[in-house]
Amino acid sequence: MTEATDPGQLTGDYTIDPAHSRLGFVARHAMVTKVRGQFLDVEGQIHVDAENPANSSGTARMKTSSIDTGQQQRDEHLRTADFFDIDNHPEIVFTSTSVRPKDESTFTVTGDLDIKGNSKPVEFDLEYTGQAKDPFGDVRVGFEGSLQVNRKDWGLTWNAALETGGWLVSEKITIELDISAVKKS
Repeated sequence: MTEATDPGQLTGDYTIDPAHSRLGFVARHAMVTKVRGQFLDVEGQIHVDAENPANSSGTARMKTSSIDTGQQQRDEHLRTADFFDIDNHPEIVFTSTSVRPKDESTFTVTGDLDIKGNSKPVEFDLEYTGQAKDPFGDVRVGFEGSLQVNRKDWGLTWNAALETGGWLVSEKITIELDISAVKKS
């Protein structure tokens, strides 16, 4: 927490603001470049306990049909059973199981990430980036973080071999979190 933040004001329940948040990913393509994407339809809840961060928690849900990489043909392929299988698995869900302070503004978050019907534990550092009152009088908090996962652990196994060796899509995926959340009154 920053020195200017009163823990009593920070403690509370928040709703993720999808218009000002990004839950996205980065994957290496053809072993030479990175493709970035995000889920546009996101919702989630965060409980912050500034006095005792171990009592903090959060959940996030992303509609798999809302995947957006900026390229329609790729997005359509990602929606198929080769990847997210949106007809059978309409959401990706993250539910925290523990929050531990790492330093004054960084927390180690552990939780279950459910993709395509496979739930696996993940752990990542989440940085508290600040608190502000917006022009509408709402109190907002910000968090940033990232983690790397192997997509095959969640059943995302489709790939294509390259003539020059290697694979079209990397197994290692970086998940990026840039969250703005509004305090509930």
